[in-house]
Amino acid sequence: MTLRLGRHTFDDDATLMMAIVNRTPDSFYDKGATWAEDKAFERVALVAEQGAEIVDIGGIKAAPGIEISEAEEKDRVVDFVARVRAAYPSLVISVDTWRASVGAAVCAAGADVINDAWGGADPELVDAAAEGGAAIVCTHTGGVTPRTRPYRIEYDDVVAAAIADTTAYASRALDAGVPRESIVIDPAHDFGKNTFHSLEVTRRLGELVDTGWPVLVSLSNKDFVGETLDLPVGSRLVGTLAATAVCALAGARIYRVHEVVETRQVVDMVSSIAGRRPPRRAIRGLQ
Repeated sequence: MTLRLGRHTFDDDATLMMAIVNRTPDSFYDKGATWAEDKAFERVALVAEQGAEIVDIGGIKAAPGIEISEAEEKDRVVDFVARVRAAYPSLVISVDTWRASVGAAVCAAGADVINDAWGGADPELVDAAAEGGAAIVCTHTGGVTPRTRPYRIEYDDVVAAAIADTTAYASRALDAGVPRESIVIDPAHDFGKNTFHSLEVTRRLGELVDTGWPVLVSLSNKDFVGETLDLPVGSRLVGTLAATAVCALAGARIYRVHEVVETRQVVDMVSSIAGRRPPRRAIRGLQ
């Protein structure tokens, strides 16, 4: 299915890198390295040069922390979205938010995608996406409250739950007026899940792909990687890339990442092994 992300379209065999840009002082991975606006803009410039098709701008870290009002979240992201839009007209701009008012404001500033990490906690977010002409990412979180950690969540079948919830969310977005080609589903590794759940979602990702909705995965430096290998944040790249390869073989379309270059190489290599992408150069044994 051709993918439409705001004003941008991509062929049905395209795989896309979504580079993370945190406008937060307390992000778990970069510890606020791109909190200052100019530093965040430098990050955008870097990942655009590295070939990222999408930047995902966030104004609140996912983990528990100090309360951030809607007004403060807007202050962190809206003008920055407008700055990026003006400087990079061909770049897809995504904003990581679960609040409809923030979604509406960033769409007006030029955002192409609303990346709802919290599974439709604000039911009006789909309306903001539809009215703003934006795509939307529909996640599975097991119904947890935004910015809380899961505790002893149980599923009869975590993959079945992820499919049921994300496709129901996608149907709500469709009913609200978001075009079908602008709806993406995400099993949301770690969100509302323990490490065993996230490993199972990874192993069975093909079942989400088989729904027909484009699938986004956000694997980069996640806790399920760290717990599986007993490694801290900052030492999880190899594990992240291993999980990425599994998801790429299953057919994920969008990869939300910290490391653009390494992830692109893994996804391209797997796509070529799977027969979906020709080698960039193939002369061995031919000349």
